[in-house]
Amino acid sequence: MGILALAADERVIKVKFTKDTLSVSLGDGRTIIVPLAWYPRLLNATAAERKNWRIAGGGYGIHWPDLDEDLSTEGLLRGAPAPRPHRMKADDSPTQGARPRRKKV
Repeated sequence: MGILALAADERVIKVKFTKDTLSVSLGDGRTIIVPLAWYPRLLNATAAERKNWRIAGGGYGIHWPDLDEDLSTEGLLRGAPAPRPHRMKADDSPTQGARPRRKKV
């Protein structure tokens, strides 16, 4: 005897914000709630910028045109925060460790 599993529908239905969280409702009834701290562009956005979102990627993504921010339901379900930009330290120059060039005579 088999168990019928409902098909997962990971398409975005609704997006809501609280002071500290992003909440995304999916087509199959699940809701993903993640900390806004994971997405600095959204965290630092105004309420108007956050409200201006569009469904993207065939329903599997969210796009904020004012912020140039895109999230996918796949990434949200994986619990993937936004990548942190690499900050160069003073000693992280691109030529660090490279040999000095000799002049041709």
